[in-house]
Amino acid sequence: MTELGTRLKEARLAKGYSLEDLQELTKIQKRYLVGIEEGNYSIMPGSFYVRAFIKQYAEAVGLDPEELLDQFKKDVPGTQTAEVVESYKQSPSRRKLANRSSNKTMEVMPKVIVALFIIVIIAVISILYWAKSQESNDVYEDEAKPIEYVKPTTDEDQQGTEDGAATEDTEESVEEEEPVVEEPAQAISPGQVNGEDVNFEVTGTEELKIRVEITNSASWIAFRNTQGVDNLGKMYNPGETVEYDATADGYVRIRLGSAASAKVFVNDEEVTSPSNGVTQNFIIQLAQEQQAQ
Repeated sequence: MTELGTRLKEARLAKGYSLEDLQELTKIQKRYLVGIEEGNYSIMPGSFYVRAFIKQYAEAVGLDPEELLDQFKKDVPGTQTAEVVESYKQSPSRRKLANRSSNKTMEVMPKVIVALFIIVIIAVISILYWAKSQESNDVYEDEAKPIEYVKPTTDEDQQGTEDGAATEDTEESVEEEEPVVEEPAQAISPGQVNGEDVNFEVTGTEELKIRVEITNSASWIAFRNTQGVDNLGKMYNPGETVEYDATADGYVRIRLGSAASAKVFVNDEEVTSPSNGVTQNFIIQLAQEQQAQ
């Protein structure tokens, strides 16, 4: 057992936590917690997770993770902070999918251009034909209109005409005035807590742009879309900001490893959780009527 593992275990026992309790708090598997206490890092899924799990363990038992890692840095293996993101970006399946989509686009593009050209030609011909028909109808109506006898107007008729015109102008001005309809402002419902999940509904907007700011300590952040795919998942340090645009899905699940260390904004409006849980899932979605638009 390393000095770091001994220090963490003593802090856990001082809090009165069992390994099962700590597993529930941090969502780290019990065998990894045992590996941290015993200094057996070879069972970890990768060197990046060693530091991340130690930080979460330290926060859960009330220790300063940065100070602890600096004090016992000789006991902790080195890591590359971007290895998870890089492996995701360099995945062969993603490269193949991108190439396949590009090839399909190049094959379909000429057909789309030809179809649009044909549609434009048909639209121009239709407009010209309609305009010519309207011109012919106007000429025919003028020729067929009978000659009307115009009665000479007197002063009384002239006065009545002016009064009637004034009345019509007043009525038209009243009818033309329409109330100004104000666009509804964005509103976010109070969070509904269901275990680790906190559900929010957003109305009055068609955008769903998320920003998470890390404050006093590091926290694991990940965004999951409607297909269940996690994006940008990694440990973020205090002062860092991560942004995610979920407008296309109208839905996002934000995994917060340390909810107290993160501020979540929806379209620049901060949302707060009524839950006091260490780990929380913010589930944010547009209202159904907004998605229908």
